[in-house]
Amino acid sequence: MATETAPEVIAAAERVGKYRWVICGLLFAATAINYVDRQMIGLLKPTISADLGWSETTYADVVFWFQAAYSIGYLSFGKIVDMVGARIGYTVAFLIWTAGHTLCGFVGNAFQFSLARALLGLGESGNFPAGIKAVTEWFPAKERALATGTFNAGANVGAIIAPIVVPLLTIAYGWRMAFIVTGAFSLIWLVAWIAIYRRPREVKSLTPGELAHIESDPADPAEKIGWLKLLGYRETWAYALGKFLIDPIWWLFLFWTPDFLGKTYHLDLMSFGPPLVAIYLISDLGSVAGGFTSSRMMKAGLSANMARKLTMLVCAFLVMPIFFVQYAGSLWPAVAILGLATAAHQAFSANLYTIPSDMFPRAAVGSVIGIGGMVGGIGGMLMAKFTGYILQTTGSYTPIFAVAGSVYVLAVLVVHLLSPRLARIDQI
Repeated sequence: MATETAPEVIAAAERVGKYRWVICGLLFAATAINYVDRQMIGLLKPTISADLGWSETTYADVVFWFQAAYSIGYLSFGKIVDMVGARIGYTVAFLIWTAGHTLCGFVGNAFQFSLARALLGLGESGNFPAGIKAVTEWFPAKERALATGTFNAGANVGAIIAPIVVPLLTIAYGWRMAFIVTGAFSLIWLVAWIAIYRRPREVKSLTPGELAHIESDPADPAEKIGWLKLLGYRETWAYALGKFLIDPIWWLFLFWTPDFLGKTYHLDLMSFGPPLVAIYLISDLGSVAGGFTSSRMMKAGLSANMARKLTMLVCAFLVMPIFFVQYAGSLWPAVAILGLATAAHQAFSANLYTIPSDMFPRAAVGSVIGIGGMVGGIGGMLMAKFTGYILQTTGSYTPIFAVAGSVYVLAVLVVHLLSPRLARIDQI
């Protein structure tokens, strides 16, 4: 058998092209905007609570209604994205969440704030179904975990930008204008998305080599698949219950970490910026590393089943030190523990997000992602109520972090029991 020379290998790589990574960059930017908008309520919790007279449970209720709309919207957008494609689906989702985010600057009480955040949650629920759909359209299976991990890292970039920009806007113009300004600025992305995104075969500048690379997986059946039918598959529930267990912990980190740091180490709106930036820089590395690790394992010959689950198991153990974060003694050891936990979550999540595209045909991926997002949102609603109740009655984060440190191992076990081989379903 003849072997390719080094120049031939390099030439082949050049023929493949890199346009698909431009698409990944757009998904990365949208996810960053998504998380700036999402995280702002956590950053501004003390300021808004003082201005509007919120208790711990009032704040938890506002988060609850965001989660409720998010879980409903996730299921709806999964189906919508499968029907209309990533381009239109993402556009609709972005417009809805930007409207909800901007309206937060005009509210006068907790009820109105809950309505605006519910609209935000409804729109933001389309981010990952549309993003995963775009990855499925633009990347072969062997690259999807890396692409997903890369665009998912935008969440951490958004979480880094927010504590830098939002305090400055709030101090200069007030918390209401902070919502309005960030909402208006984010519309720049929408213009770029509409101008650039098309399906691979609709992009004239795409090289034949890259198109062949993108379409290198076996063709999927063309029939549309209803989500009710998908509920009968154990593989759907392997993904959905994994989301039910881990998504609430990410919401906990996002919405309550500023509060935890502020109360424990007496930080204010300006001073908790650097610790939060450090936490999400670390978690950013975890997001990319999680996708890279399983993709590298697969290139080395491991099955998707082994690569995904082994990576997730390691991540589950790396979250566990969160048990001890309250006893860190000083700020920066606590930041290191929180950073490790958020990085492990993101690495775990990048692999869990990829599982539907490993198991289901392309026509079903968005719907499965939507089902999982809805179930994960329900878990987030329960976690919001639990967190608000514990803080209102005890003022302690100890039982909250005990839950956070334990559920990832359980999630791996659930995924494995429901889908021992992550076997692909070609006929539905």
